[in-house]
Amino acid sequence: MAEPDPKDALDAATRAARSLQGLSTELTARVPQLLEAMRSVGSGLELHSTLDRICETAAELAHAEYAAIGVVDESGEGLSDFVTHGVPQEVAEKIGRRPDGHRGLLGALIHDPVPVRLADLTTDPRYAGFPAGHPGMRTFLGVPIQVQGEIFGNLYLTEKRHGAEFTDYDLHMVRVLATEAGIAIGNARLYEAARQREHWIDGSVAVTTALLSGGDADEALSVVAEQARRLADSAAGIVLLPTEEGGLEIVAVSSDEPSSSLGVTVPARSAVAAKLLAGEAVFIEDSATDSRMVTSLAGRFGPSMMLPLHSGGRVLGALATPRSRGARPFTETERTLATQFASQAALALMMAEAQRDRERLAVYEDRDRIARDLHDLVIQRLFATGMMLESAQRRAVVPEVRTGVGRAVDELDVTIQEIRTAIFALQQEPAEAPSRLRTRVLREINMAAVPLGFKPSHRFLGPVDSLVGELTGKNLVAALREALSNAFRHAGASLIDVVVDATVALPDGRGAVRLSVADDGVGIPEGGRRSGLRNLARRAESLGGSSRIEPGLGEGGGGTTVVWEAPL
Repeated sequence: MAEPDPKDALDAATRAARSLQGLSTELTARVPQLLEAMRSVGSGLELHSTLDRICETAAELAHAEYAAIGVVDESGEGLSDFVTHGVPQEVAEKIGRRPDGHRGLLGALIHDPVPVRLADLTTDPRYAGFPAGHPGMRTFLGVPIQVQGEIFGNLYLTEKRHGAEFTDYDLHMVRVLATEAGIAIGNARLYEAARQREHWIDGSVAVTTALLSGGDADEALSVVAEQARRLADSAAGIVLLPTEEGGLEIVAVSSDEPSSSLGVTVPARSAVAAKLLAGEAVFIEDSATDSRMVTSLAGRFGPSMMLPLHSGGRVLGALATPRSRGARPFTETERTLATQFASQAALALMMAEAQRDRERLAVYEDRDRIARDLHDLVIQRLFATGMMLESAQRRAVVPEVRTGVGRAVDELDVTIQEIRTAIFALQQEPAEAPSRLRTRVLREINMAAVPLGFKPSHRFLGPVDSLVGELTGKNLVAALREALSNAFRHAGASLIDVVVDATVALPDGRGAVRLSVADDGVGIPEGGRRSGLRNLARRAESLGGSSRIEPGLGEGGGGTTVVWEAPL
C-alpha cells in the first residue's frame, strides 16, 4: 500500500492552524477537543469504519444529534453511499431506501460543494421534503470533503442540541475536521484498494491451482463461478458458454438457487451476447430494468458485470457476477479487477484444457503401443502355437490326445479373436471418466488453502471412491466448497479439519457418506446470514439426507462443525 505523502499532511495541518489564528477565546478553548477529534478520525484504515468514525466525531464536536456523509458516485451526479450517525436502526429500516442525491438539498450540494449553514433547512428553496418515518430536522450544517484535491462527498450535521443553531465556531471546527477527514479517507482508500487487489489475486491463484490439478470441465467451470461470486461480493457467479446458434448458455452457477438458472440461454439476437462473444465487457446498472437483458433471470438482479472469458484471441465464454436488486453498484476498481480475473480465469481454463489434451494424448499413445504389442507379438505367437498344435494333432495316434489338442486349438482361436476385439477397443476414443471423489475433495482443500493461508487437515474413512455414487459425490464436493468458503469468509478460523466417512449409517439403517467440516472460528452469530447453510441442507435433502451444525474445534466447543450426510 502506498504511504501517505508527509507533505500533504503538513500542508493540511498548516492550513488548519492558520484557520484558527485570530479566532475567539471560545473557539480557541475548543481546540483540544478538535485535536482529539482529528486524532480519532485518523486512527483507522478500513474505509467504512473511517466514515462511521468521522460522522460520530463531527456530531460530538458540533453538538449535533445527527450526522451523515454522502459519498459522491463516479459520475458526480448522485450518491454511491450514505453513512449516518444518530438514526436508530429501526428508524432507518422504516425509512427504507437511502438518499441517492439526485434531488433536494443533498443533490444541490453535490453540484455546488460549498459550506452551508441553515437555521431551518425546511425553509430553503432547495429542500424537497423528508420520506415517511424520517425524524424531524431543522438546523443544518454541510461541509464538503476533499480527497487529494477532488470532492469525495459532503459531511452533513443536523439538529444542534438544546434547540440552538450552528454557529460560525461550529463551521470553522467542522471545516478543519473535514480537512483531516479527507486525509484519513485517502489513506483508507489506498488500504482498501490494496486489500481488494490482494483478494482478487488470491482468487486467481486459487482458480489456477484448482484447474491445473485435474478434474472434468464441469467442475472447472463451477470453481470459476464460485470464486467470482465470492470475490465480487455478488448474489451469483455465472459461467456461460457459446451455443451453436450463436448465443450463450448458462453451464455453471454459484448461488443460493443454482438449479433454476442452469440451461438458460441468452439468444444470439441479444446485444449483450454479441458484445461478449466479440470480447467486450458489459456493465449493467440495473439488470431488472435494462432493455438489453432479455432472459427471465434479469428481474432478480440489480448491478451486474458481464465479462468475456477470452485469452490469446479466443473467446471461451462469459462470466457474470450480478448483485441483488438495490445493492450498491460496482466501482471502477472492482470492474478493473474483475476484468483481470476473467482474463486470468480464461488463461487457466485454456491451460487446463491443454493439460487434459496432453494427458489424453499420452493415454492414446500408450493404448496404441499396447495394441501394437498385442498384434505384433502376442497374436503372432498364439498363431504359431496353434499351427504347431494342429501339426501335432495330425500326427497323434491316440484319439483322446487328438481330441484334446483340437479343443486347445479352438480355445486359441477364441483367444485370438478376443485379443483382436481388445485391440479394436484400444484404438477407439475412451469415454472420459470423472475424477475419483478422493481426488476432487483434495482439490477443494488445496484450493481453499490459498485464501485461508493454511491447508485444512483431512481424513478419509472407508472406500469412498467405490461406495459413493457420482451424483452424491458431486453434491458432497459442492457442500465441501460451500463449507470451506463460509469458514474463510465468516469464521476467521486458524484450524479446519475435513472428514469424509463412508462407513456411517442413517437412522433407518441405510449406509451413508458423511462430510464433516470443523473449525475453531467465531461460530455462527445470532441473526447471522444463513443462506449458505440452507443451500447445504437443500443439497442433502434432495438426496434423502440431512445437514446440521455442531460445536467446533475451539476451546469449550467454540467454532462450528458442519455435518452433511447422504445415503449411498
